[in-house]
Amino acid sequence: MTGTRHTALEQFFAAYGQHPGVPQLQSCWSKLQAGPARNGPAGDPIELYASATELLEAALWQAGCPDSALALSQRLYREMEALISQNGDDRRFSFIVVIPLADRPQHLKSCLNSLLELCRTYRYGGWTDGHCPKLKVLVADDSQAAENIERHRQLLEDFSDRGIETHYFGQAEQLQQLGRLPRERKQGLSRIIGDHPSSAFHHKGASITRNITLLKLLEMAQNADHCLFWFLDSDQEFQVNTAATNRSVQAINYFHHLDRIFSTTDCRILTGKVVGDPPVSPAVMAGNFLQDVTEFLAEMARQDPQQTCRFHAQADRQEAEAAYHDLATLFGFQPTAKPFEYPCRLALEHDHARCFADFADKLNRFFDGEHPTRRTWYEHRDLMASVRPARTVYTGNYVLRADALETFIPFAALKLRMAGPVLGRILKAEQGGRFVSANLPMLHGRTLEELGQSEFRPDIERSADLTDLSGEFERQFYGDVMLFSIERLIEQGFPTTPLAEGLVRQTLREVEASLRQQYTDIHQQIPAKLDRLRTRLNDPDHWWNQGSEHQAAVAEFKRFIRNMAHNFGDAAAGYRMIHSDPHRRQRLDEILDAIMQFPQDRENWRATMTARFRASESTGQRT
Repeated sequence: MTGTRHTALEQFFAAYGQHPGVPQLQSCWSKLQAGPARNGPAGDPIELYASATELLEAALWQAGCPDSALALSQRLYREMEALISQNGDDRRFSFIVVIPLADRPQHLKSCLNSLLELCRTYRYGGWTDGHCPKLKVLVADDSQAAENIERHRQLLEDFSDRGIETHYFGQAEQLQQLGRLPRERKQGLSRIIGDHPSSAFHHKGASITRNITLLKLLEMAQNADHCLFWFLDSDQEFQVNTAATNRSVQAINYFHHLDRIFSTTDCRILTGKVVGDPPVSPAVMAGNFLQDVTEFLAEMARQDPQQTCRFHAQADRQEAEAAYHDLATLFGFQPTAKPFEYPCRLALEHDHARCFADFADKLNRFFDGEHPTRRTWYEHRDLMASVRPARTVYTGNYVLRADALETFIPFAALKLRMAGPVLGRILKAEQGGRFVSANLPMLHGRTLEELGQSEFRPDIERSADLTDLSGEFERQFYGDVMLFSIERLIEQGFPTTPLAEGLVRQTLREVEASLRQQYTDIHQQIPAKLDRLRTRLNDPDHWWNQGSEHQAAVAEFKRFIRNMAHNFGDAAAGYRMIHSDPHRRQRLDEILDAIMQFPQDRENWRATMTARFRASESTGQRT
């Protein structure tokens, strides 16, 4: 018990001595200080610190996460890490964090900044000579713009200097990995890793990039059995948000908690979720959001523009899961009938006119996936109690053991959305309780504050006044077709039982027809919702139409309505595509072929990963 100061632990006992469970810990601590006896887990000071942090985390969230309690929690973790380092036998998991991205240097910088702050704050594995010895970061770059590729490289060099070991996995390195595959094997993996010429080896898609990256990962693990591989998205940060204070905090010691789960359970694959912006496309949020915007104008019309803003109530902020989704019932969630009130994010005292302008400024970010009225907020739950069998992989937040690195993203070459839910359904059928979820979300931010939009999103076309979502809309619809077809086929034994092509084709047709009708039902409601919104906005009796000082905000509302009409109105290109018979036949044929070939694709992939693992062992490539 020498060499480490226990100031934070003593402060914890002083501040929380009467909380449930704390007196027992304090008694254990007193015995430890009195002598060298070690009787059971309570005799281990490291275990005592782990219990103290768990109790304090529950207490601080019950109190709304005050700064003082959060700071004490972070100091407790640092003292625990100092004890572990002092013992000199740290057998916990190391981590390789994998970030696939394309043309997103600002998102990458924010993500890495939050990771660096996480390491400095909690010091998992120690903070030896100014760096984290149990962490490596691999950035898999799928960019097109040369300036963004260079900025990504420079960012990684900078963060390596600041304490995080980083590795760049660019297009040359990816092609080098693929070049090691025999030609026949590479051709047999085209639905997994794509078939892109080296002259245009960019924007292959996140799923293909993730799959190619799997070929690299075993080489990077010094001790694969004691390493976890964590896949993230670049538009996420190692923080969570709080509904009570409308702020983001670094309140989760992610590495510690992941090590705890993987050390004490037999799970092979774990998925977290995200808080903040919804992890879905605007294509499936338009109906709900129009309802919320109209209600905002109705309520704002009843207010005096000069009075103090009243849009800061917290009653509706703990939203139901998937409350943002127009078709929440498809996923087993109850739809929310009433509109959601906009939770104003302005911190300083201000009036309704300022709130109106700020909301108007955020409206068109919706077309990048931001949802100003239905954000998801972090709710603390006991960590181990939150671990349960899962059915969806959040591809921006999932962790693999080394023996699960054969888990590729299926149907990647189709570039459909919903790849994570599709993979999750397959894993649920095959892994059972070894595929789990846990309450370890990351903060998801679709847009950059300075841009008012994301840096890059595939299949999004922009002009000065419009954002065209038709490409993303089509990928969302057929991603849903794939997902719910796979659900049905799993009931028939997919993927281990061979299925007749006729059965698969009939399933696809039935699911597609059902979903097309449900998409159409939502579509048919949107013109009336747009008309109600226009009427509210243009009413000459409303205060925002009675002074020139509000013209800029009103113009943003009108731009939002034009974008909504363009993407979800009667002539929207996305709806035309899903109602096109030739396009439907082509897409369903592609999906049919991918499903029929999946069992063979999986065997080819497993053989490839086995061969690569043996090669890396025999040649000592792993570093």
